[in-house]
Amino acid sequence: MPQRATSRKATILLADDHQDFTALITDMLRDEFEIVGNVGDGKALVNACLQLKPDLIITDISMPELTGIDAAERLSKLGFSPKIIFLTVHADTDFVRACLDAGAAGYVVKSHVAADLLPAIQHALAGRVFVSSRASK
Repeated sequence: MPQRATSRKATILLADDHQDFTALITDMLRDEFEIVGNVGDGKALVNACLQLKPDLIITDISMPELTGIDAAERLSKLGFSPKIIFLTVHADTDFVRACLDAGAAGYVVKSHVAADLLPAIQHALAGRVFVSSRASK
């Protein structure tokens, strides 16, 4: 009997300095995706991304060492442009614009994580951009 081809799960690197929150995100995503790492600051995000080469990064904006935006810009300068979803408390237009300018594939406001994170991931993996409706337009 021929074996069924198994599709590879997309790999995700998480970056947030609040470990309770990343544990929640890991629980939400672990069945559909492979969580390859979890870091708590922007410098660790850059290093882990270069080492692990995930399909997608989910990062907070406000973190120690480097912000998520600074980390995204540094990765781009290093020639590595992964799909990045910013998962943040900030709903202000200036933050949305800064993240999109840094190459974001998604922008999810943490208060809407349950409704918006999976669609944001699906959009990003399909090459489209997703912005939470909660974020100021």
